[in-house]
Amino acid sequence: MGYKRGNDVLPAAVLRAVQKHIDGEYIYIPRRQSGKRPWGSRTGIKQSLLARNKEIIAKRRAGHSVPELATEYFLSGKTIYKIISAAKRG
Repeated sequence: MGYKRGNDVLPAAVLRAVQKHIDGEYIYIPRRQSGKRPWGSRTGIKQSLLARNKEIIAKRRAGHSVPELATEYFLSGKTIYKIISAAKRG
């Protein structure tokens, strides 16, 4: 996300209307619903986390303890339990 100058992108009438409500401050304008992308689609983090979670589940099934997994993956024990629980549900 980058900042754009209102003078450069908005018609003068629209700019004046916005200034009536928020003069000289920052405003976030969200994307249209049609322009939204799924979480993680741009960076690939979603796929990385899914792969990591599969590794955690496989290691847990192979006998690794939750504290071992938490230390190895720099996560809390509670997070490891959530990953395991989500795998059982899904």
